[in-house]
Amino acid sequence: MIDTTFPPLRRHLEAWLGRWPASAPVDVVGARQRIEPGWDGRTFAMLGVRSLTSAVVSVPPDRAEVVRKHADHVLAGTDHGWVELLAAIPALLDRPEARVYSGIYRWCEQPAELPDAGEWIDARDPSVPEWLRPFGHEVLIARDPEDGSYLAGVGIKHHDAHGREIAVGTEPRAQGRGLARRLVAQAARRIRDEGAVATYQHDPANTASARVAEASGFPDRGWRSLGMFSAAPG
Repeated sequence: MIDTTFPPLRRHLEAWLGRWPASAPVDVVGARQRIEPGWDGRTFAMLGVRSLTSAVVSVPPDRAEVVRKHADHVLAGTDHGWVELLAAIPALLDRPEARVYSGIYRWCEQPAELPDAGEWIDARDPSVPEWLRPFGHEVLIARDPEDGSYLAGVGIKHHDAHGREIAVGTEPRAQGRGLARRLVAQAARRIRDEGAVATYQHDPANTASARVAEASGFPDRGWRSLGMFSAAPG
């Protein structure tokens, strides 16, 4: 089967997950990336991406075989088997207290032609809001033109050399002005110009985030992301 994945995205997913494209309907991959620090210094014991035809589920190398066997057992290529697999993953990874989540997975091939809305500043700048500081590098900030106060911002998750994920937030008093979509498009243009692919994830129930994504050049292609929240350290 010919892989038609957008080339920059393909390079990112291979680096991020340990393999892309999938070699089976549900391809469980043992990847060293799952035991190494991620963009914020934490480890992510399970990550995955599901396209319209297949999925890659990335887990620590020493747990890949047990997860793969369970996937085969529950026929994870079917919808019902897929649900069973996701429910079983925390226990299979020896993290029974964790829970798996699935989000809308988007990427941008052509950012929307929207006017810039912010300026890039060092994340360590004292004026940067607390939620943006963990992203490090530079963050994109929109300020009130009258008093210079913070209105909205974008942080970038530097997953690898090929893929960077955009996160955006807007102060309640500034919502409804189109700032978020302009900031996201501005950030996506910078990521593209630096030779990487811009990605965007959100909860399926977050319709506001979905509108921002669509308006800034990140269509919903039916792909889904996977991850795992855990109360345990690491």
